[in-house]
Amino acid sequence: MTKITGPKVTGLGGVFYVVKDPAATRAWYHEVLGISGKYGPLLEWSRETGEAPYSMISHFSDDTYIRPGTGSFMINLRVDDLDAFARELREKGVALEGVVDEGYGKFAWLYDPDGVKIELWQQVEAMGE
Repeated sequence: MTKITGPKVTGLGGVFYVVKDPAATRAWYHEVLGISGKYGPLLEWSRETGEAPYSMISHFSDDTYIRPGTGSFMINLRVDDLDAFARELREKGVALEGVVDEGYGKFAWLYDPDGVKIELWQQVEAMGE
């Protein structure tokens, strides 16, 4: 694997998708899986006890692996320096839908080759319950 220098993606920040009843879905995650948070189920990497934890994004040519699941989604990727990352993307000719600083975090959006929306996120504050 090639060593990456400069600003980099540091991990998966979240997966966002549309459901009919977000409150019921969040309740299910809390009741069934024991995870919850202010905006939805929150997984704290600091609680990970395994060696070299990672998240993976896998691409498939069809939905066999995902079926019978369906739904629209967005991928959120954690970055360590959003300003520098956005600058590098623009230098590569990548169009960004927007860049905002919400105080608790900085965000930028782009689309992958298949039209999947990607949200880049630099965490600025810890997320509380």
